[in-house]
Amino acid sequence: MCYSAQIQADYRKYQRQFGASVSLELFVELFWERRRRGDWSKLPKAMLAPFASPEGEAEQRAAELITAAEREQTTALEAELFQQKTRLAGAERALATKPTKKAQNDQRIATDKIQRAQRNLADLHRSELLPRDSRVFPGYYAPVLVVRDGQLTVIPMRYQCRLPGWTAAMERQKPGTYNARKDNLKKAWRQLYGYQHGILIVNAFYENVTRHRLEHRELAPGEKEENVVLEFRPEPQQDMLVACLWSVSKGEEGEADLYSFAAITDEPPEEVSAAGHDRCIVPIKPEHVPAWLQPDARNLAAVDAILDDRNQPYYEHRLAA
Repeated sequence: MCYSAQIQADYRKYQRQFGASVSLELFVELFWERRRRGDWSKLPKAMLAPFASPEGEAEQRAAELITAAEREQTTALEAELFQQKTRLAGAERALATKPTKKAQNDQRIATDKIQRAQRNLADLHRSELLPRDSRVFPGYYAPVLVVRDGQLTVIPMRYQCRLPGWTAAMERQKPGTYNARKDNLKKAWRQLYGYQHGILIVNAFYENVTRHRLEHRELAPGEKEENVVLEFRPEPQQDMLVACLWSVSKGEEGEADLYSFAAITDEPPEEVSAAGHDRCIVPIKPEHVPAWLQPDARNLAAVDAILDDRNQPYYEHRLAA
């Protein structure tokens, strides 16, 4: 499965490359919804960056929501810092007079939380983008290219697809729907395959593998499995147009509609399999993008052929930082 990916998070890249329009009203709805929930963590910093220089009313509204949310986050983080510094000072006073396990735990926990809050504050106010600012995990949001009302459009969507007819409770029971297995597209994904296709621009992807499989050996007697995360990048470096399926679920009263997507995965090429992983994303060729985004559900053989005639770069791998 595609555990996470480094994406092209700037919607303007889609505009330049595909001549697509951007659903700015859905960006505004998303930002409003995440601010209302008090959860800004699922929005990659690189996806917010284009709004630093807004053009037009919609972008200005989005920029105002981002500024307000960042101000609220700053206030919350500064309050957390004050609280944990007070806790740390109390623990250190206790340890100086009569060491206790509680004081030791308070010292350790407060120190960890202070460091985390300081990192988050630094990230919040940092203007220079880093590679990790474009990395998405299940539950995060990303710009996805689709055809809506006959027009190429970029829509912000959650990376974990809520299938048609599902509720939030049903989704929690099956949390793996951020990937759509190619051998299951005409079964579990039949309501979307051939109907609602998208493209996500990906630069690299990350997978969980066990160390002994990576090292091509059996577990030693008494050895426990150890998980490591590998970064896979295409060689030569390139943007990959990853095939996706998407859905939209009606929001409850007072809530925005949920746009969500899944990346299609298939059996891996030899170099990914040799690194210990059994799935791989499916990058499609640029010449297939129009047909992929406007599929004919009556001719799934033609849609299958697009996935089979995929772009096949060689994937270099390394331990993720």
